[in-house]
Amino acid sequence: MKRFTNLFIAVATGLLLFAAWPVSPLTFLIFVAFVPLLWLESTVKSRKKFFWLTYVTMFIWNIATTWWIWNASPPGAIAAFVANSFIMCLPWLGFRIAKKWLGEKAGYIALIAFWMCFEYIHLQDWGLSWPWLTLGNAFATHPQWVQWYEYTGTSGGTFWILLSNIFLFLFFCEYQRNGRSKKYFRLMFGWALILIIPMFISGRLNGKEGAFDVPQKNIVVVQPNIDPYVKVSEEAGSFESQLQILISTSEKEIDDNTALLVWPETALYMASRIDETNLKENYFLNPFWAFLKRHPNMSLFTGIESFKKVDKKTKYSEEFSGEHYEFYNGSMLLDSAGASAFYHKSMLVPGVETLPWFLKFLSKWFEKFGGSSGGYAKQKERTVLPEKNGYKIAPAICYESVYGEFMSQYSRNGANLICIITNDGWWKKTPGHKQHMNYARLRAIETRTWVVRSANTGISCFIDPYGTIINPQPYNKNAAIKLNIPVVTHSKTFFVRNGDVLSKIMVVFSILLVGFILFLKLKNKFRAKAHS
Repeated sequence: MKRFTNLFIAVATGLLLFAAWPVSPLTFLIFVAFVPLLWLESTVKSRKKFFWLTYVTMFIWNIATTWWIWNASPPGAIAAFVANSFIMCLPWLGFRIAKKWLGEKAGYIALIAFWMCFEYIHLQDWGLSWPWLTLGNAFATHPQWVQWYEYTGTSGGTFWILLSNIFLFLFFCEYQRNGRSKKYFRLMFGWALILIIPMFISGRLNGKEGAFDVPQKNIVVVQPNIDPYVKVSEEAGSFESQLQILISTSEKEIDDNTALLVWPETALYMASRIDETNLKENYFLNPFWAFLKRHPNMSLFTGIESFKKVDKKTKYSEEFSGEHYEFYNGSMLLDSAGASAFYHKSMLVPGVETLPWFLKFLSKWFEKFGGSSGGYAKQKERTVLPEKNGYKIAPAICYESVYGEFMSQYSRNGANLICIITNDGWWKKTPGHKQHMNYARLRAIETRTWVVRSANTGISCFIDPYGTIINPQPYNKNAAIKLNIPVVTHSKTFFVRNGDVLSKIMVVFSILLVGFILFLKLKNKFRAKAHS
């Protein structure tokens, strides 16, 4: 039985992380969840054995919290579980090595630096980016704890969690060695301060008044509740009938003061996709234009599966009959006069919407199970979409809203409203759609910007600049909601102006640590040669 003890501890650590994760009410467990893993590192002599025990922890955490992605794409889920768990082990391996070469105290500092470096890289568009389990996301259901994210972003939460766990572990070790010593009480006091001070600061920041322009206009959000799995089938009805659902649901809430209407991701969808350059000529869109003409003062922001012909071959284009086309999971802003701006999704979901070049050999297998080997073009620019009534929209399609620094670039470019359009119905009625909605609360805090969220099957809602959810709609319900939202003219937050400074510092520090360890290893190697 003793030989399985370490395995049980590794599994327990993964379960603690799961138990602390949104939307669980046991968030406080995140402050202790890594303690068993730290204990394993201090007791397991073999580096290889510790690595695989860490992998067990991370694999349990990944599966338990994100098992629902299997519903969207089985191969994407397998890739996410296996690859993400492996990558998450690397900071802990680095911690082990740093502790050996630099000592215990420097080792714990290295753990914080290496983990935050890993998270920052994982938040970039590198092909297998999957930031769902960024530690700072753990507080998504408790925005009142982390109002200081307007300065640090989620990396501040990551730092808080890791520091708390390390102090608690050292506190535990000191008690084992020396009982209730002076150091024991210092560590206990330090741990208490680590927990209390950030919450105190957050309380001081919560609920500050913003500067609003008047008059206030209302925004209408539509939740059509069209099952994505039967979207193009006879069960879901034709494109025309689905469009009528969107229009009739919208009409329930639109009034003369409605400035903006928001429809979800891929609201405008046809099997053959829609040509961006010939919207007015598309016969099937006639009811759509008639609807917009009835509301000439209103703008519409909507998701659209679209394409357009390009002059020459591009990185993302596909060739048909000698012509080159790009295909998009996109969005557009328009009114009765026509489309004024388009946005094409930038952060594509690995295994579902794209595959990195080093996994292209698996493309046929991914396509067999509903994944994608590519085919979507994307844009790099964080283009703000200016709406005629004064809203400057930061467009976010689906899981793009999980990327804090990515979204903050819109605010840096002048956005005063975040519009998230998504189709979380791919995951069915699982914790996935609840986690996704709650993560949006963190974007509101980081940028101090109103968030408007339209989800095909739910949860559609409004979120104020302090992360408060307003009028959330139940999953699997057809609904339209309305709220007066001001055109905000507040100053940019520190996080918006400067980006994720804390993570960038940790990236630089990690590089220096690795360089210094390599220097010491080379130094020892040359010294050994000299003595021989």
